[in-house]
Amino acid sequence: MKHYSAFAVAREALRYHTGWERAWRSPEPKKRYDVVIVGAGGHGLATAYYLGKNYGIQNVAVIEKGWLGGGNTGRNTTIIRSNYLQDPSAAIYEKARSLYETMSQDLNYNVMFSPRGVMMLAQTQHEVRGYKRTAHANALQGVKTEWIDPARVKQLVPIINLHGPRYPVLGALWQERGGTARHDAVAWGYARACSAMGMDIIQQCEVTGVRSDAGQVVGVDTTRGPIDCGKLGIVVAGHSGQLAEMAGFRLPVEALALQALVSEPIKPCMDVVVMANTVHGYMSQSDKGEMVIGGGTDGFNNFTQRGSFHHIEETVRALNETFPMISRLKMLRQWGGIVDMTGDRSPILSKTPLGGCFINCGWGTGGFKAIPGSGWGMAQLMATGHSPLTEAFSLDRFKEGRFIDESVAAGVAH
Repeated sequence: MKHYSAFAVAREALRYHTGWERAWRSPEPKKRYDVVIVGAGGHGLATAYYLGKNYGIQNVAVIEKGWLGGGNTGRNTTIIRSNYLQDPSAAIYEKARSLYETMSQDLNYNVMFSPRGVMMLAQTQHEVRGYKRTAHANALQGVKTEWIDPARVKQLVPIINLHGPRYPVLGALWQERGGTARHDAVAWGYARACSAMGMDIIQQCEVTGVRSDAGQVVGVDTTRGPIDCGKLGIVVAGHSGQLAEMAGFRLPVEALALQALVSEPIKPCMDVVVMANTVHGYMSQSDKGEMVIGGGTDGFNNFTQRGSFHHIEETVRALNETFPMISRLKMLRQWGGIVDMTGDRSPILSKTPLGGCFINCGWGTGGFKAIPGSGWGMAQLMATGHSPLTEAFSLDRFKEGRFIDESVAAGVAH
């Protein structure tokens, strides 16, 4: 009797149940595509999917230098929420959150969306004022959030310590319809749907140059040969600056490592997501029972995708104050991702100085929650030249001084 490894069994099951061959085998690129998307993460795949679904543009290639979903999409902590302060931010994140609610049905693939609720703790008077202001703004934007007092916080999260040695819990901003989803499944679901439309998902294909003629993009050079295209979308997160330089322009972004870790699995003890911006720590419990933990970005620019001890110490120390019961947990694994940060902590979804070339970057620490909304708006921008979801996030805002300041809402990793 022939024996198979667990990986081989999982691979064959995925092929059998999803018709995965096209994406798995990475077909050779064709001579020309109508659209080339660089980056087979969640944002790039969502852009390709909505180009095909909403606008009938299906001669599309999604090229990836590594493997599908192997960047930040597979390295985040899966939090989904839309309680942002500024109107443009709330609009695109709420669009994304609403699309997550029906994504499993739309893609015919279970992304395990769990609307368990997201709680942002206020542990200083400044945060109390800031979150109450956000709650009022959300009410005007049609985003359902509410301010809750410490007693309600304790009712929702019995394991929490309201009277920490440094910062007490003074209340929280609560979004009941926020939650989590399975990050890998989001990438796989979009990839399968793109593949079914006839799009090519080409892995192990690194872009080495961007070709243009008379100020218009005409194609890209890759490690698997040249590819011609009518339009180019750059959706590569932490490496956006390098791709932009190949295309002949610069971006106001910096790359930083963002780390996360998970504990050994334990019995269910917390069924909501809790974020504590003051002490830079947040936590949720996965379906397998692991406590999923994250904190702030590294304090220096870098491109590492691994963890470091000082970050474990800083983040876990803060969470031990808020959740004393986790002090004896063993850590199971740790990892890092490369995030691209703008000065106003808001993304860039924009045309570029190179005609036919579009950029989607700058999501910083909050990119996963925006994937479907980002793809929806980016597809509309690339197909029609305009999108109300992306208009405020253009590159022009930096030279015009139209900043979308979300430093309070997005200044910590979540």
